[in-house]
Amino acid sequence: MKTYQFFAVFVSLVLSLCLVMPAQATIKVGIVDLLKALNESEQGKKSISEIEAMRKSKQSVIEEKGKRIEQLKSDLEKQASVLSADAKKSKEDEIERLIREFQRLVSDSTNELQKKQREIEVEMIKELKVIIENIGKEEKFTYIVESSEGGLLYFDKAVDITDTVIKKFNESKKSK
Repeated sequence: MKTYQFFAVFVSLVLSLCLVMPAQATIKVGIVDLLKALNESEQGKKSISEIEAMRKSKQSVIEEKGKRIEQLKSDLEKQASVLSADAKKSKEDEIERLIREFQRLVSDSTNELQKKQREIEVEMIKELKVIIENIGKEEKFTYIVESSEGGLLYFDKAVDITDTVIKKFNESKKSK
């Protein structure tokens, strides 16, 4: 529903621009895929690698804790017949506590990775918007539309400036 509303507003905007602008004025439209720019730019690839390294690091800690819990469960099963009721209860309580810690660790790790990814994306999108705006001014675009959000059903690939955006974004990162 949201996509259709966006599309309707977009079409209305285009039609109104066509009616308001003088007949000799040309409309130059550019299309950019921010998702592609985020994933295929050098900084995007570097960020993906950093997040993947963080994920692997956290995953190894999580797996280690999981194995420890499984070992304690196994030990409890083996020793259940020789343990006193208090000792058995104590080990069960310890296992439950470790399971809660494990679940909290998994949740915290997932949240931390998602937060880091969002921070990177927000910062990159800010930088990409500046570059897109500069391209728009330099190449005299009437407007530039983002394509990866699903609002465009069709566009001619000739108006896709995503590769130009990625190139200029990579160049801006090398000059810093």
